[in-house]
Amino acid sequence: MNFKLETKHLKNFINDCEYTAIQPFVNTAHELLTNKSGLGNDFLGWVDLPRNYDKAEFARIQKSAEKIISDSGVLLVIGIGGSYLGSRAVIEAIKSPLYNNLKKDTPEIYFLGNSISSTYFEEVLSLCEGKDVSVNVISKSGTTTEPALAFRIIKDYMEKRYGEKAPQRIYATTDKAKGTLKELADKEGYETFVVPDDVGGRFSVLTAVGLLPIACAGIDISKLLEGAQKARHDFSDPDISKNDCYKYAAIRNILAQ
Repeated sequence: MNFKLETKHLKNFINDCEYTAIQPFVNTAHELLTNKSGLGNDFLGWVDLPRNYDKAEFARIQKSAEKIISDSGVLLVIGIGGSYLGSRAVIEAIKSPLYNNLKKDTPEIYFLGNSISSTYFEEVLSLCEGKDVSVNVISKSGTTTEPALAFRIIKDYMEKRYGEKAPQRIYATTDKAKGTLKELADKEGYETFVVPDDVGGRFSVLTAVGLLPIACAGIDISKLLEGAQKARHDFSDPDISKNDCYKYAAIRNILAQ
């Protein structure tokens, strides 16, 4: 899957002088990003994720995805913001926006915890009837209102349906050492994965936050990371005449001004 930035329709809006004028600002931004020296640098772990990730956890993600695919017809992903938008975007881009409606050998995937609509909850649970279910709850703290409420409801549903075997079907992606969800996961015996301290929610798709649901959709996450590694290399040049990513950001900035 390749993308190319098309700029021919911008000729009447942006001239070459404006590209030249903004290049020094792009250079500065690139330096701050790659040297991790600017504001918010403690959340720049995503820059190196394609090549610097926990290989042992990655293997556990793959193993858990294989289990979910083999024993579940539905995966409920509970999260808000970046905790669900990243994986949903990848699944819809690589598979289809109609992924759940297509005939496949992988579970249907429904996202909860991004609203408190009781109607939506009832509809999702009705779609689970007659199918085995697994749950991936994603929250750094476990106290964000919408996913916390959603998990309380789904946890009760799973325990009523599967009894003492419910924990074997619940996977928690959370802080590595602390927080309400981490404490509950350790107590109940859920399989757990880590939300890295230096990766913000909006940039977490290549962590366990995004990789587990993506793998459950039958997407090869090893190849996904290989592609990310290639992109990291290909888009490492700050010259906007050679780097579509920086050029796109520069264009947005010029047009905004």
